[in-house]
Amino acid sequence: MPNTKPTVEVCFAPPLYEYKLTQENYITVVVDILRASTSICTALYNGANKIIPVPTVDIASTYIGTGYLIAGEREGIKLDIADLGNSPTQFTKENVMGRSIVMTTTNGTQTIEMAKTADQVAIGAFVNISILAEWLIAQHTNVVIFCSGWKNKMNLEDSVFAGALCEKLLANNEFENICDSVSAALDLWSIARRDLNHYINKALHNQRLTRMGFEDVIPYCLSNDLAPVVPVLKDNEIVKA
Repeated sequence: MPNTKPTVEVCFAPPLYEYKLTQENYITVVVDILRASTSICTALYNGANKIIPVPTVDIASTYIGTGYLIAGEREGIKLDIADLGNSPTQFTKENVMGRSIVMTTTNGTQTIEMAKTADQVAIGAFVNISILAEWLIAQHTNVVIFCSGWKNKMNLEDSVFAGALCEKLLANNEFENICDSVSAALDLWSIARRDLNHYINKALHNQRLTRMGFEDVIPYCLSNDLAPVVPVLKDNEIVKA
């Protein structure tokens, strides 16, 4: 009898996405732990109506004065045109309840743009990891975990998360591993899970954020299930599944 289990694969950085083994019937999970995917989950959990991810500052600028909140950064620094930056602590109920948000970031929104070739696009972070894993298992379709990385390079925080999510998907033999990238992510997670905050201290983006005064957001970004929603892309808008 043929194997009908869906497959799971990891892409550690955007340039690898075009070479993924999975080519049909798949959900791409976009990951940008520090900070875009965590902020997206947090915004929707706190009552935002939708988030429109855009790849460039110029496109974001066209929404000025239209009633949308603009959230964005480049190189970690909040854009001059933006109402909010890219820290999940800014996406409070007071700031986002009932609002629609346009977002552009250095890495995450570029990755979302690339992921649009998938059948479905979901957003993953530690803050929604359990409900996301449950939702993915229920879809019974192939999964590509797409790490945003940093400027087309892999990073530790997204790769470790990929391992944590793979562990949940593979735990009950629900998925088939089809790529060594999954095994590598699982190995990273097996080391990092002992003390995730300590392990991520060595991540260069952690160090960048700390230098810029954003170190307070890092423990939140590494915490499980604080924003249990599944953001999905529909008609170029991110909404709750």
